[in-house]
Amino acid sequence: MTAVQAIADETVTRLRVLSANIQAGARTDSYRDYVTRPWNHVLPHPTKQGNLNGIARLARDFDLVGLQESDPGSLRSGFLNQTHYLAELARFPFWRHQPNRRIGQFATSANALLSKREPSDVSDHALPGRLRGRGALLAHYGNGERRLTVIVAHLSLGAKSRLAQLAFIGELLQDCRHVVLMGDLNCEMHTQEMQRLFSHSPLRPPPERLLSFPSWRPQRAIDHILVSEAITVSRRWVVDTAASDHLPVAAEIELPFVLDA
Repeated sequence: MTAVQAIADETVTRLRVLSANIQAGARTDSYRDYVTRPWNHVLPHPTKQGNLNGIARLARDFDLVGLQESDPGSLRSGFLNQTHYLAELARFPFWRHQPNRRIGQFATSANALLSKREPSDVSDHALPGRLRGRGALLAHYGNGERRLTVIVAHLSLGAKSRLAQLAFIGELLQDCRHVVLMGDLNCEMHTQEMQRLFSHSPLRPPPERLLSFPSWRPQRAIDHILVSEAITVSRRWVVDTAASDHLPVAAEIELPFVLDA
């Protein structure tokens, strides 16, 4: 069995998990780029293909990959469904995306999940907030006491909206014991909204502060892989690859049961 596969013995399942805001394949090297290269967010460019190929090479070593700002097919991606493209290139047999923000025909964003295992069910959830366009993608693996719940989310920039969004996610997780929440949450662990999530869900704050934004000089820990208390994390780390304005974050986790194939 290779390192990229889930390693299971009689009592546990180990998984490698990755979360990445891929900015629709657009690389950003400084705050100045937001001003001097605004076309990068609405027009296609050959460099985006190269960035996507690099993301696929990285993702191949993981069992579950959560994506944010994956373009499901608009002008800026050359009408390419980036989630489907990455799933095929990185050899993920199962994928699902959740388009949640559209700017005409120019740009569309989606949350997405790439998986080596087939989920038992997947559902889309629109998140509350002052502006539409934020969502959470929820997947279940297995059933009963041996069920894993995975959520991919991209939260708002405003604290008030994030508070409502994390309260909503907390409600989704009320009856879940084994949970992984990953995504660009746009806030750090000490914030009011995150503390409320921890007090109203099985999720627990991590001991590490992983700096992931901006990718060229990381100063903020806003991209996260969070797990419930029943899941063991053997390692969490930031992946030093600049294919976006965020750095990906990764984790190796251990479930206290054998996950059904």
